[in-house]
Amino acid sequence: MSSLDPALSPDKATARPLDVGTGGGVFRIWRPRQQLLPVVLASPHSGRDYPESFVTRSRLEAKALRRSEDCFVDEIFRPAAELGAPLLEALFPRAYLDPNREPFEFDPAMFEGALPSYVNSRSPRVAAGLGTIPRVVANGEEIYRQRLRFAEAVERVDRCYYPYHAALRSLIDGTKALFGYCILVDCHSMPSIDLPPEAAASGALDMVLGDCFGSACAPPVTQAAESVLTDLGYVVGRNAPYAGGYTTRHYGRPADGVHGLQIELNRSLYMDEVALARRPYLETLAGHMCQLVSRLASVPAETLRPRGG
Repeated sequence: MSSLDPALSPDKATARPLDVGTGGGVFRIWRPRQQLLPVVLASPHSGRDYPESFVTRSRLEAKALRRSEDCFVDEIFRPAAELGAPLLEALFPRAYLDPNREPFEFDPAMFEGALPSYVNSRSPRVAAGLGTIPRVVANGEEIYRQRLRFAEAVERVDRCYYPYHAALRSLIDGTKALFGYCILVDCHSMPSIDLPPEAAASGALDMVLGDCFGSACAPPVTQAAESVLTDLGYVVGRNAPYAGGYTTRHYGRPADGVHGLQIELNRSLYMDEVALARRPYLETLAGHMCQLVSRLASVPAETLRPRGG
């Protein structure tokens, strides 16, 4: 594996009062030595360890492959882990495999031969070229020179997808065991340039909160997030154009005491989207995300625990 941004390797990160665990080079967990908050943070799209074989087979240059990254989102939310909430980050890049999908959302046109019947080839994500194994990067450029073998896709799912979700499930279950409930914040970024017409409105928003139109978390969670961010001066939208992906839908079960909230940060706030470089405001934004996490943790527990719990 090779990093296309080696300056962000963990040995160059500022020392923090966190235990750092890795899962076979697939994910990293920044875990507080004592979990103090009923919150789990996840960054599924900030990974930047690109397999050499993948880069070689792509028709795109390395920088073009990075257009799908949620650049620096892991870095923005890492200080919040110091408050006492674990952070899970994928190390593999989204262009290689997207864990915010079902395990087998595949585009048949990408593969040699027919696909098994259990493959979901008809989802809107697949139609857009953004399935579990993406066909295109975020701006619509095709990734591959030639078709893939299905066995290769299965290997990626087995090696990256399932371990990532096993780690996420473990963090959620552990948090629920400690506090009686869990607030899962799925952390993303959204572009402000090269937007299709249907997403152009998001360019005027600083952040979008997605709770799957109220089905993935209790209303007080979304309300608390919107309130603290608005008070900080941000323009915040709800559920449009991002209502929440697979992670929010799959894990968000308010009746069971698990509340899933997706947050999208406008990249223009904190980075140069062409150069893929940080802007000074990144540090300020990281501090504001700490305030967000603190506010979510203060939502009254009785409104968030399972019914009858």
